[in-house]
Amino acid sequence: MDFHDMVVVATYTDHPSAEAALSLLRSEGLEAEMSADDAGGELPNLDIGRSIRVYVEPKDAEFARGLLEGG
Repeated sequence: MDFHDMVVVATYTDHPSAEAALSLLRSEGLEAEMSADDAGGELPNLDIGRSIRVYVEPKDAEFARGLLEGG
């Protein structure tokens, strides 16, 4: 799946929170990915002040946001 075909459903400032969200979405059977501007984790200081984005397919966006908001 190309990120251009996906939508952002949440943003986080730390990897553990983003990875937990990704795990929750995938446990519900959703195609989910995350993206950060940190050179693949090699240079974590590059994403200071930037968001780690969690993506899903457009058809799953509403459901995913509900899951992540605890609803």
